[in-house]
Amino acid sequence: MRQMKSDPTPESIFGHGFADIIDQYDWDATVKKVASHTIEEVDAVLRKAEVSSSMLTPEDLGVLISPAAGTRLEEMAQLSKQITDKRFGKTISLYIPMYVGNACTNKCVYCGFNHDNDFQRTILSLEEIEKECKAIKDLGPFENLLIVAGEYPSKCGVEYLEKTLKVCRPFFHNLTLEVQPMKSVDYYRLSESGLNGVVCFQETYNREAYSKYHPRGMKSHFDWRLNGFDRMGEAGLHKIGLGALLGLEDWHGEAMMIARHLRYLQKKYWRTRYSLNFPRLRPSESGFKPNFIVSDKDIVQLSCAFRIFDPDLDISFSTREPSWFRDSIIGLGVTSMSAGSRTEPGGYSHPAEALEQFEISDDRTPAQVEEAIKVRGYYPVWKDWDSLFD
Repeated sequence: MRQMKSDPTPESIFGHGFADIIDQYDWDATVKKVASHTIEEVDAVLRKAEVSSSMLTPEDLGVLISPAAGTRLEEMAQLSKQITDKRFGKTISLYIPMYVGNACTNKCVYCGFNHDNDFQRTILSLEEIEKECKAIKDLGPFENLLIVAGEYPSKCGVEYLEKTLKVCRPFFHNLTLEVQPMKSVDYYRLSESGLNGVVCFQETYNREAYSKYHPRGMKSHFDWRLNGFDRMGEAGLHKIGLGALLGLEDWHGEAMMIARHLRYLQKKYWRTRYSLNFPRLRPSESGFKPNFIVSDKDIVQLSCAFRIFDPDLDISFSTREPSWFRDSIIGLGVTSMSAGSRTEPGGYSHPAEALEQFEISDDRTPAQVEEAIKVRGYYPVWKDWDSLFD
């Protein structure tokens, strides 16, 4: 049984965490350092990784994502495949997102759920959530469900999410949330109701730039969001997913901060598993365009670098990416993929009745994604967690 402090101090709820140490890392200096690495440094890190990836540091990750390392992408891809197959076997875990609400109090400039966007807001009832679960089960034998909602605590807070989890639990063995950051006690409460993990994107780790993308709402508080990962760890969650929205700021800087954050979390909350996702900006209702272009080659290099950096990491690619790209990256570090995704509330039982958060690029059916995985010599896994473990 997980143990947690029954009465967390205000500091553990609202304060201390990675946000208290991130400022020791200068953003501009970090980006400049990555750009300066040489091919000799790249080869040295690759030799080090061949001995043991567990020896790699965030600074080594910086070498592997450098422009110089781009000339060694083939070697990195081969090593990434070797490490992935050895640790995970030739498997790809499948999951599906279920959006339960698009109401949001935040005014993120890049998001379709922006509070200022004029459209009918939807928060699904428990009966509608049950219909969504049944519709998803008709699409395929999914057991890994990602429950997503806009950040609207007064209507989509811990009580609503607790009821949602209880509705979904009979249909799925593994339940993950992607919602607003909460207190440790709330995460723990939800874990008692069937929650297995949480996914949260910092969006950008660049503190100075953060406010221009998040001008209003609770999400505008950089420290509160960043320290949310500590609160997840305090609650003893089985799995924590993190990442940044690529295209807001220089992706090299984001990757370095993610690596530093990851190592911090792994040391402090060592019982927890971790996952990464590398979403690139896609068109939304707001019409926001990326400030930094992240190419397909960049994403491949990023995925391979993180796999070499951490053999145990779950690396996921969602339907934001086109089908041809997701197929081509199988075997290069990825361990899980979404399939058949709809990004609007009620999208499985009543398609096209609500606004999507962003446009999906891979619109294949789950069966088609399953077949694509098999064609490449990998085995699709629909279930990798059992409620018995809870």
